[in-house]
Amino acid sequence: NVFLLGIIYARKMEFLTFSSEIHSFSELLDCSDGDEEEILVCGEDLELNPFDGLPYSSRYYKLLKEREELPVWKEKHTFKESLLHNQIVIVSGDAKTGKSSQVPQWCAEYCLSVRYQHGVVVCTQVHKQTAVRLALRVADEMDVNIGHEVGYFIPFESCCTTETILRYCTDDMLQREMMSVPLLNYYGVIILDDVHERTVATDALLGLLKDVLMSRPELRLVILTAPHMFSKLQNYYGSVPFVRVENKHHAEVVYSCGVQKDHFLSALRLLFEIHHTKEKGDIVIFLACEQEIEKAYQMIRQEQPNFNPDLGELIPVPLYPTKQDLIPKPNQDKQKCCKKYRRKVVLTTSFGESLIWIKNVTFVIDVGVERRKVYNPRIRADSVITQPISKSQAEMHKQILGMSSSGKLFCLYPEEFTYKEMKPHLPPKIQESKLTSMVLFLKRMDIAGLGHRDFISRPAPESLMQALEDLDYLAALDNDGNLSEFGIIMSEFPLDPQLSKSILASCEFECVDEMLTIAAMVTAPNCFLHAPPGTEEIALTCWRKFSHPAGDHFTLINIFNAFKEASASSASQYYSNEKWCRDYFLSCSALRMAEIIRAELVEIMKRIELPISEPDFGSKENILNIKKSLLSGYFMHIARDVDGSGNYLMLTHRQVAQLHPFSSYYNTRRIPEWVLFHKFSVSEDNSIRVVSEISPDLFMELVPQYYFSNLPPSESKDILQEVINHLSPVSTMKEEQKTNNDSKENEKFPQTPTEQRCIIQ
Repeated sequence: NVFLLGIIYARKMEFLTFSSEIHSFSELLDCSDGDEEEILVCGEDLELNPFDGLPYSSRYYKLLKEREELPVWKEKHTFKESLLHNQIVIVSGDAKTGKSSQVPQWCAEYCLSVRYQHGVVVCTQVHKQTAVRLALRVADEMDVNIGHEVGYFIPFESCCTTETILRYCTDDMLQREMMSVPLLNYYGVIILDDVHERTVATDALLGLLKDVLMSRPELRLVILTAPHMFSKLQNYYGSVPFVRVENKHHAEVVYSCGVQKDHFLSALRLLFEIHHTKEKGDIVIFLACEQEIEKAYQMIRQEQPNFNPDLGELIPVPLYPTKQDLIPKPNQDKQKCCKKYRRKVVLTTSFGESLIWIKNVTFVIDVGVERRKVYNPRIRADSVITQPISKSQAEMHKQILGMSSSGKLFCLYPEEFTYKEMKPHLPPKIQESKLTSMVLFLKRMDIAGLGHRDFISRPAPESLMQALEDLDYLAALDNDGNLSEFGIIMSEFPLDPQLSKSILASCEFECVDEMLTIAAMVTAPNCFLHAPPGTEEIALTCWRKFSHPAGDHFTLINIFNAFKEASASSASQYYSNEKWCRDYFLSCSALRMAEIIRAELVEIMKRIELPISEPDFGSKENILNIKKSLLSGYFMHIARDVDGSGNYLMLTHRQVAQLHPFSSYYNTRRIPEWVLFHKFSVSEDNSIRVVSEISPDLFMELVPQYYFSNLPPSESKDILQEVINHLSPVSTMKEEQKTNNDSKENEKFPQTPTEQRCIIQ
């Protein structure tokens, strides 16, 4: 028993160390008792964990009591009976009922009962932070090791082994797994969680799994969703078992007395009023967008020194899907932080509901509006609109309070606004998002006739046609509309197809090393931090040290290389990286993520045996080749300065945009006439992000001619046509020279009609 205790204690300490070092952000949100758990020993009467064969610890029994108090626990027997006798089970429940943590454990018990003969369990999540947090929580509750019996895999990070029996993942990662294993034979139970979020990947999985279930009668599909989605799912899948989990809400709802002119300031004012009342409990504020979250975070921190110390400390926690977690430094002790009263203030949006997992929420402040992106296929850009939240979202905000009898929901909008102005539900994202990546995936799955695909909600036809058109421009489709060899290779990368095409082009132009860095940096979260008030000029001065005259893509390479040098030159990597990034107003977590993404891309390049050229950043030839690679994928993202003052007119439509403040060209005398940009969105201040200068000659050299011919008439197109006319004599001479080339050259540069010509075909 002593030897066995040593093994168990070592295993527990391994888990505690892993979770505290890698995911200490969840500790900030839940300052529970951090004492190490003692092992429960009762002579020889040790109850063994069936998943690892080791005795349960006393912490397991403590957590078991908490689990038994969850609303979903009452439905355990009903659910397990339904799972045993049915292929599809729908679990409909409110927020804070425990269905995301308990149902997967019951599914693992089901797979164990049949000795995993049909596979293990996978549970999808919409957000990667939720997948990691749930895996950690469930491993703790099951009294097993994270990364062994329970694990997770999210974009560019995996914490699983071949022995993992319960895996949490993002919905897009399960979708990618289907490319190599269409029937998902490794799994016996597939759980789709947060289906009511209606992401593109989840909607695609709902349709694809209907076919998988027909091919695999032994497979089980469990759908976890909010109550309002039940009837739609019933109509889609037919008569299937339904488990309803209810949570009695006792929260007091307080409506404002009139329309707020500034919902943001009203929310902060109410926050400070609540804090001064000395009422205990944490606070959740639903704001309109991520920019408001960052602004509120800074304002709360600035106001903190002015509070009466007797009120305790306000701890603002920004929480949204694209946010890199604010992880406390290792020397900040959890027990120390809980000695005096600290009130956590979670700042989030309606899209971050599933990220909230603090237990003691007493107050919820809801501004009633959200800023969302709706893709416009006509201009190939997102339009940012501010609109009221839906009724279902408002109800979920109330459910964040759980069963608290003293909870209060403050709605900063008139009472009649809830019923007259709000829509019942928001449209599914498959009707409001860019579909190019999804269409590429479905083409990879050999699915034809996308317009007739059995989606739970049909995609917008215009977006679907635009996606097919873009893939055709990128040479991802053959003449029959199926994936070309390039399209198959492009689908291997977990990137936007345009970025994948640029990486493939870099193989030809011998600048793969630099292109992978650019791809990692634009895929990772924004590396530039919002400078606190009064330090904006200092931040700009720091950023200019990395500025490259060729443009922002090249500036990102400089930043990444400087970050790597700072890492290599330090003895204590964690602290030096943090300090170096703070000194230059850069996000250390974003740059670390860029390192991880780049390493993953290198592995993909090696796996599919693509060449990786030696780094040559800085030479004129290398700069030119990088621009050629970028243009090969982003020829649809071109703009021209129409008046010499930085007003850029898009080549594909009539929208005008300005340089984003993070651009190296911003507030400088040198404003390039023609630029390639990475991202553009229509909003109050239209801006193009990650911008680099290009020449019209280079653009016309690389753009597919049938794309150029389809551009709408404009002054910019006339200028480019003059470039063609200027280059035509040279082109004629080149065509004459081609007839004298050997057959090998003719194979490399085939003679094709002008309207079918495309670079790297």
